[in-house]
Amino acid sequence: MRKTLVATAVLAATTFAPAAFADDATTTNTDGWKGQGELGYAAAHGNSDSESLVAKLAAGNVSGNWKNDFGADYLYSKNTDPDTGVDSISAKRYDVYGSTGYHFTGRSYIFGSGRTERDDFAAYEYQWTAAFGYGYEAIKNDKTHLTFEIGPGYRWSKLRATDTMPAEEQNQVILRGWADFGHKLTDTTSLVDTLLVESGSDNTYAQNDLGLQVQMSKVLALKAGFQWRHNSNVLPGIAPNDTLTTVNVVYSFGG
Repeated sequence: MRKTLVATAVLAATTFAPAAFADDATTTNTDGWKGQGELGYAAAHGNSDSESLVAKLAAGNVSGNWKNDFGADYLYSKNTDPDTGVDSISAKRYDVYGSTGYHFTGRSYIFGSGRTERDDFAAYEYQWTAAFGYGYEAIKNDKTHLTFEIGPGYRWSKLRATDTMPAEEQNQVILRGWADFGHKLTDTTSLVDTLLVESGSDNTYAQNDLGLQVQMSKVLALKAGFQWRHNSNVLPGIAPNDTLTTVNVVYSFGG
């Protein structure tokens, strides 16, 4: 499975990269940060009580040949037993990531990235990764963008303890692949998709975020999202795949 995911990311990069020559190779000069914040909340009361919160932040800055990106995600879900009133947390996770890159041509750049994740219900208590490598903006115009990154890195992670085995640290070299796609279907509707793969000898982590965003005003939008997360190495009783479907309000700033 690990080799298949990595091969897919590399194949996609080599397949779409030639499309870059159809666009102008320019670097945009801007000042300040631009980004989006997302928030989704749901509460149910009556025969069953539950609360869920999804929050996301993504921001980026381009200045001369430099590009910087930062983001954070948070998920929390709680159920309350109507008979006993006892709360039961069913999801609690956060993810923080950032990267910086330097363009040495209009479309090619070198990057350094970092990511940290903690999940109370996953096989791994935490995963920290740091990577560097080569990035390429294959398509870059007013309607469509497609960017690829690939390079080596290192991961520090801790496999959660069970009744029969202690917690295990798994620190290893990884290969990181990343792809970011966006396309404006209409003046107010956009499709976005981001794929991250971090593959090592003990575990391959992959995450894909697909979203459809409809603009309501200059700064407000509604976004329907579907997230798929995968760990190839999991503990007994823990599924290797997690999915999350959301409908969030989006606030854009700085643009």
